[in-house]
Amino acid sequence: MSFKLFQLKTLSLAVTTALSINSANAAESQYFNRVATFAVCSQLQAECNDDRETSAEILYADKEGKTVVYSDSPAKQLGFVDISDLAQPKAKKIVKLNGEPTSVAVKARFALVAVNTSKDYVDTSGELQVFNLDSYELLATLPLGGQPDSVAISPDGNFAAVAIENERDEDKNKGALPQLPAGYLSVIDTADANPANWTVRKVELTGLDNALFPEDPEPEYVDINQDNIAVLTLQENNAIVLVDLAKGEVINHFSAGSVNLTQVDATEEKPLQIKLTESLNDVAREPDGVAWIDNQHFATANEGDWKGGSRGFSIFNTQGELVWDSGNALDHLAVQFGHYPDKRSENKGNEPENVEVGVFNGERLLFVNSERASLVFVYNVDNPAEPKFKQALPVGVAPEGAYAIASRNALVVASEADSRKDKIRSSISIYEYGATTANYPTLQSVVKDGSPIPWAALSGLAADPRDENKLYSIEDSFFGSNRIFVLDVAQKPAQIVDAIRIKDSHKLLSQVFGAEATLVNDDLSVNLDPEGIAVDQDGNFWLASEGAGTVGDEKRPLKSPNLLLKLTAQGEISEVVQLPPEVNGIQLRFGFEGVAVDQGKVYVAFQRAWGKEQQPRIGIYDLTDKQWSFVFYPLENVASQNGGWVGISDLTARGNGIFWVLERDDQGGPDAAIKRIYQIDLSVVNAGDTVSKTLVRDLMDDLKAANGLVSEKIEGLTVSKNGRVFIVNDNDGVDDNSGETQLLEVMQQ
Repeated sequence: MSFKLFQLKTLSLAVTTALSINSANAAESQYFNRVATFAVCSQLQAECNDDRETSAEILYADKEGKTVVYSDSPAKQLGFVDISDLAQPKAKKIVKLNGEPTSVAVKARFALVAVNTSKDYVDTSGELQVFNLDSYELLATLPLGGQPDSVAISPDGNFAAVAIENERDEDKNKGALPQLPAGYLSVIDTADANPANWTVRKVELTGLDNALFPEDPEPEYVDINQDNIAVLTLQENNAIVLVDLAKGEVINHFSAGSVNLTQVDATEEKPLQIKLTESLNDVAREPDGVAWIDNQHFATANEGDWKGGSRGFSIFNTQGELVWDSGNALDHLAVQFGHYPDKRSENKGNEPENVEVGVFNGERLLFVNSERASLVFVYNVDNPAEPKFKQALPVGVAPEGAYAIASRNALVVASEADSRKDKIRSSISIYEYGATTANYPTLQSVVKDGSPIPWAALSGLAADPRDENKLYSIEDSFFGSNRIFVLDVAQKPAQIVDAIRIKDSHKLLSQVFGAEATLVNDDLSVNLDPEGIAVDQDGNFWLASEGAGTVGDEKRPLKSPNLLLKLTAQGEISEVVQLPPEVNGIQLRFGFEGVAVDQGKVYVAFQRAWGKEQQPRIGIYDLTDKQWSFVFYPLENVASQNGGWVGISDLTARGNGIFWVLERDDQGGPDAAIKRIYQIDLSVVNAGDTVSKTLVRDLMDDLKAANGLVSEKIEGLTVSKNGRVFIVNDNDGVDDNSGETQLLEVMQQ
C-alpha cells in the first residue's frame, strides 16, 4: 500500500438479496444521506483556487464528534476540520509534519499520528507523534523503529497499536517477496494521562506458519476490540493474526483463504464492455482493512495487493472460521448503480479497501469502502452470519478512511484522489443517519437473467412522446457495442429496465468513411460515440454520434466523422446522414452533442466552434429535401476561476421551433461555474444567423443540492410527456471519476 493506509470496513450479502435497494424491513428503515462534502483544497485557499495536490486519507473524530483529524500523506501534514455543524464543515488547521503521515487516531484530546520517516525500503524508521487537539502542540514523539501503516486505539484507551509494515519495494524484483526488514506490531501503553510517559513494546510476527512468507509478515491494518485483542491483516501473506495487547502475545493466526467467483467481468475488452459472464477460481482474499463487529467477529476488506484480491469482504470469527463472504455481490451492486470500473476488470474489480463498524439506533452497521467504484456499501450486521445490504453511499474518488460518529448519527469518509486538471479534488464526505428514504442512487438497473443490466457513461436524454414515465439514454464511446437504455422514472430511484443494442444489420455504416472495420463488429453491433438521442412521433430514434479527431491535428488525428443516425424502435440503423463535405473539412474533435426532432426537421448541436468560426453551429437537417442548413449559438463567456471552455451538451425540442439548450463549462467541483438551460427560437431565424437566447434555469443550485462536488459533464436534458424536466451527468465510465450519476428532476413545466 505504498506508505498509505485506508480505514474502512466491509461486508456483503448474497447477490440476489443484495441487488435490491431500500429493501430493509420496518425495523431497519432509517438511512444515511450525504449532508456535506468538504473539499480538502479549501484548507489551502477558501475557494480552492489552487493547483497544489492535497489528499485526505485516514480520518478520525474527537470524542464529541465535532472535530475531524485527517492525514495528508503527499503534503506531509495533518488536517483539522470543524464539523460542529455537519452540513457546514469548516477548515480549521493544518499542521506540518517531518515525514509522511500514514494514519491517525484520537484518544481523549490527543491525536496520535503514525509518521513514516524512512530513507528507503531497507533503512526504515517511523514515529508515533502525539498532538494536542486544542493547541495543536506536539506533546510527545515515540520512536517506532520501522515504517508504520495503520494505528488503532483500544476502546478503554489503555493501548494503541501500530502496524509496522516495512513494506516491500514493488519495483525490486517485480515486487517479489520476501523483502526484509520484517514488519511487526508496536503496542503502546497509553493509560497514563501524560503522553510523555507512554511506552512502546514490540510484538514479533515472524515465524507464523499460516503466512506465505513467515520471515516477511508485511502487517497492513489493525483494529482492537473491547477485550483488548488486536486483529491484524498480513495482506501479501493472505493471513490474519490476533494479538493479546496486555500480554503482547500472538494468540491465534490463520490464512484468510481464497474465493471462487462466478458472474464477474475479468476481461478488459477492446472496446470495453461490462460482461458478468466469467469465473475466477482460488482467488486469495489478501485483506487490507479490518474491523471488529463484536468481540467474536470481524470483517475484512479483501482488496488484494500482490496476487489476490477477491472483490468483496468477509466475516471471520476469532477461531479463524469463515462466517460469511460477499462473493460477487459488491461487483454486482457497483454494476447496478453505474459505478463499476470496467477498466479494472482484469485487476480487482471494485477493489474494497477498508471497513468501519458503528451502531446507529440499535443497528450494527458495516461500511465497506470501494476504492475503484467510489462507493460506500452499508450492511446491517446484527447477525454476522447473515449480513443484509442496506444502501450504497456516493463518495469522492478513491475512498480511504471512514469513521462512524454514532453519538451524532454521522459517518465521515475521506477520499484521497486529487487532480485539479482532471476535475478531481480530495474530499471528506459527511453523512447523517435518520432519513426515511435514501437519496442515492438516483438511477439503478434491474436484474435480468441473474445479474444487473450493466451501465455507465450516460450521454444524452430523450423523452418518450407517448409514455410520460419513460425516458431514454445512451452510452458514449467509453463502451463498445453501444446501447440505448430504457428508463422508468415512475419509481424512485429511476430504473433502467431494458438495454437496446444498436445494430447495423443493413451495413449502412460501411458506406461511411471506410468505417466498417472500426465501427461495426462481427455481430453487427456498433462502436460509435452517441452523444445525443431523440425520439420522433413514430417511435424511431435519432442519434448524434460525435466524430473523433480534428482535421490537421497530428496529436488528435481524424478518425471518424460526425454522424446523424436514424434507428428503428428495435435499434436497427435505418439511415446514416453525414455533414456536407465543406463542414467535415473543418472538423474539430468537439462535435455533435445534442439532437432533437421538430416539425419534419432534425436539429443537432455542435459542442464548440469549428475552424475559424466564433460560435458553435446548430445543424438543421430537413427530412423532406435531405439538405442541411446551419445557425450559430452564442455561448457564455468562460466564468470559472480555473479558465477552460464553455460548450453545448444537449438540445431538446419544446415544440413550434422552440428549443432548450444545455450549456456547460468543462470544470467540476469548486471550479464549476456554468451549468445552465437556455431557450432559443429557431422558427424566426435564417441560415447563417446567430440566434438569441434567454435563460431558463441556472442548474448550479440543483447540482449542489446533492451535497457532493459538482460534476463537470452535465450531458443530458429532456422534458417528459407530462412536463418533468430531467438532467443527467456522464460519469466517464468511472475512469478518473467517482462514478456518481445524478439523474435529477429539476423543474416542472
